[in-house]
Amino acid sequence: MRYIQHNPPCMTHFICLDIDHEHGAMRWAEEYLPPPRWTTQNPKNGHAHIVYELKTPVCTSEHGSRKALEYLAKIQAGLVRATRADVGYTNFITKNPMHEHWRTEVWTKEAYELNYLADFVDLRPLTATEKEYGLGRNCSLFDTVRHWAYSAIRAHRGNTWEQWYNSVLKHAQSVNMMFSEPLPYSEIKATAKSIAKYCWKRDAYHYNEFIYRQALKGSKGGKASKRKPVPTSEQSLKPWEALGISRRTYYNHKKLGKF
Repeated sequence: MRYIQHNPPCMTHFICLDIDHEHGAMRWAEEYLPPPRWTTQNPKNGHAHIVYELKTPVCTSEHGSRKALEYLAKIQAGLVRATRADVGYTNFITKNPMHEHWRTEVWTKEAYELNYLADFVDLRPLTATEKEYGLGRNCSLFDTVRHWAYSAIRAHRGNTWEQWYNSVLKHAQSVNMMFSEPLPYSEIKATAKSIAKYCWKRDAYHYNEFIYRQALKGSKGGKASKRKPVPTSEQSLKPWEALGISRRTYYNHKKLGKF
């Protein structure tokens, strides 16, 4: 196969840069960047892929760190700017370094940590265009969907987890379709699941529903209460915690008409 998928779903092991230039394979040296793991060049026009291997792969699913993903996205964007690579390249497939069609050069056996690569590029917030491509899409998708979900969860009180998750997934898919190069479904699904779980666990109504179900099961020490909590009550919502004050202070202020 001339092309291969160099990263498995929801994991980034390699950063690949697509250089549409006749001397593309040497662009890293021209910009004083560290040697890549390998380069694969088209012998006819010189266009090339420059590939860096990460010593610590970054997970892009709900099991990964959002900070690590955002950091990686900034580094990738910095490498793209430094090498004047194609910003629209998806980093999904690359020229197969083992295929005879390409001119392949292995420059190092070393894999790099993110902090090391960061020293060679200009780290800055992603531009609107950079958020539409590469790993910027993952960050943009996560931020857009989570802000929607924070309020949308209220309309799903009384619904099942599956109904809520499907709603988040549907919204994530609609956001993904706005990208010039949409993310694969596996990454959409992972992001939607992460956001849905976060909001479901932290929503006051569903949290108290969970407590109630646990209470019904009873404990070894005695019988569970038959009274179902009222999700909108102050005892359930605990507004004093959101205000950063004690329960007594909250009710004292309320008695004085401050709330």
